[in-house]
Amino acid sequence: LLVPWIALRWGWQWAFVATGALGLVWLALWVPLYRNPPQGGDSSIAAPTVRWISFFGYRQTWAFIVGKLMADPVWWFYLYWLPKFLDAKYGVKLAQVAAPIIAVYLIADVGSVGGGWISSALIKRGWSVNRARKATMLAMALLIVPTTLASRAPSMWAAVLIVSVAAAAHQAWSANVYTLASDMFPKFAVGSVVGIGAFGGAMGGVVFQRIAGRVLQANGSDYTPIFVVCGLAYVTAWLIIHLLAPRLEPVRLETKQA
Repeated sequence: LLVPWIALRWGWQWAFVATGALGLVWLALWVPLYRNPPQGGDSSIAAPTVRWISFFGYRQTWAFIVGKLMADPVWWFYLYWLPKFLDAKYGVKLAQVAAPIIAVYLIADVGSVGGGWISSALIKRGWSVNRARKATMLAMALLIVPTTLASRAPSMWAAVLIVSVAAAAHQAWSANVYTLASDMFPKFAVGSVVGIGAFGGAMGGVVFQRIAGRVLQANGSDYTPIFVVCGLAYVTAWLIIHLLAPRLEPVRLETKQA
């Protein structure tokens, strides 16, 4: 939220310097608190090992990858392009963008907490893990569909509301996608699967931002095609996930002892 103020006062270069420096501050606080697992745990028990390339042979891995690959690029689009969209569509300049951006992030925070709570509550009520996760993810995917109309919203705040609900639903979706890894893979493999999926989501984000830029350059800054893709991506991802992992069954990995 300080980025617009920093950019206006000292230039966009210093906005990047300031946000990058925050990472160094976090590192300085994290290093003294980090507990080395071999020193803090039982190092005499060796965990099984799995070659990371072998994870690509499991449908469950691809289900997780799809959940990240088709959702993360949309989230990055909201982060990077929303100020530009508000400016192009409603004339909201950098000095005025703080209020709508704050609204988007605050509402997204609700989804981040609520998404995990909903599926957990359903499981406590007797639902199977598969049913609870899939139902929650489908509900979130449907909440994102109205994003297809964001570029046609009659006012700036109407557009912000549509995107805010979509951002909250994305966070709820993401919370459940991450749990899919622990639902389907043993503890020692979760980190590898999450890393593979996160890499896929990041690379998808890189490609999608380039595509978005080219589309906007070609059609005179009409955001409609991009928002249509954003609105339908999650429903499509849910269908693919369900086809790849219809029951969220635990994977039987071929392992070797470390």
